[in-house]
Amino acid sequence: MGTTPGESSALSPAAFLIRGLAVGIVAGLIAFVVAFALGEPQVDDAIALEESAAAQMTPEEVAAEEAAAAEEDHSGMVEISRENQKSWGLLTGMLAIGAALGGLTSLAAAAVLGRLGGLSARGSTALVGLLGFVAVALVPFAKYPATPPAVGSGDTIGGRTASYFALLLVSVLAAIAVVVLANKLLGRLDGWTTALVGAGAYLAVVVLAGYLLPSVNELGDFPADTLWYFRRASLVTLATLWAVIGIGLTALVGRMYDRVAADHARRQLAASL
Repeated sequence: MGTTPGESSALSPAAFLIRGLAVGIVAGLIAFVVAFALGEPQVDDAIALEESAAAQMTPEEVAAEEAAAAEEDHSGMVEISRENQKSWGLLTGMLAIGAALGGLTSLAAAAVLGRLGGLSARGSTALVGLLGFVAVALVPFAKYPATPPAVGSGDTIGGRTASYFALLLVSVLAAIAVVVLANKLLGRLDGWTTALVGAGAYLAVVVLAGYLLPSVNELGDFPADTLWYFRRASLVTLATLWAVIGIGLTALVGRMYDRVAADHARRQLAASL
């Protein structure tokens, strides 16, 4: 349907962004509850294991650890208590991440509105949320899953972080490219064939990128069950965050679009009388 200036304003990126930020904050709050209930007990177990290992260190190793800690103190870093980390710190981080992801997802949904074949506003927004979860969360997690304290060397954290963000960048760019490709193929192929071609192209790119990027295996003798529970909790937290963003934003965008359509229909009816 055509849009008047008022309708265009109602469906503007700013309108999407406001809803995305609101949904993201709610998603961050719910994800905090999930992370606190499922993930933090595993972090406590990992810290306990780390402290137990530290108690068995030689005097030379203890001296080296103390020297490293003193160097960090001189760098101006402030130590935060574990209780604050697992409560206010975790809550603040989740709210910030939720708002950022909600805002970015809403802007992406605004950008593709009406540009994905015959998908409605709800359909295109839901697709953006699903692709966001896969590209931003699931694929990087599959190659570089979260690890608890006491796992990984501090000397390799820079390389591990760079590899993670490299795969994240490739995954997001591949998802964008596949959407553009699929949109061009819709006129030549049916919907299911287009979806399969797009999914196959995306998988080919991210699998190749994952193969070329270095693997990380610094687990040592860390208990497998604690590691599994921590990673499961991390993935459930990510899934919760994205599910609330996707479902909530789809619902809000759908209501907004329905209201605009109803207003447009009323104006057309009034003009015809």
